[in-house]
Amino acid sequence: QVQLVESGGGLVQAGGSLRLSCAASGSIFSISVMGWYRQAPGKQRDLVAAITNDDSTNYAESVKGRFTISRDSAKNTVYLQMNSLKPEDTGDYYCNVRGKVTRFTRVMDYWGKGTLVTVSS
Repeated sequence: QVQLVESGGGLVQAGGSLRLSCAASGSIFSISVMGWYRQAPGKQRDLVAAITNDDSTNYAESVKGRFTISRDSAKNTVYLQMNSLKPEDTGDYYCNVRGKVTRFTRVMDYWGKGTLVTVSS
């Protein structure tokens, strides 16, 4: 079993900052990609940021220059530093980890339960 534990969500004023954390634990052999997805009220879940174990990153256009994703491979943890937050950043943020349970099994995607980020104007 792979479990993702998220933390750091909350209420913040526009222009403020939050730091999200997600720690992966359980039976996981390797991780190839870690990322964060956001689902705003009434909208679909979209990629916010992702990072590979080679430290390659990808960001949604709406957060470029404001958010920074990073990882700690030793801790199987991914972080999302969110600065200059805007009301449009409000939503449920879900941690995503792509990896393998064993050396010989397929790559799977694992999801956290989500953490709510609310940005007030």
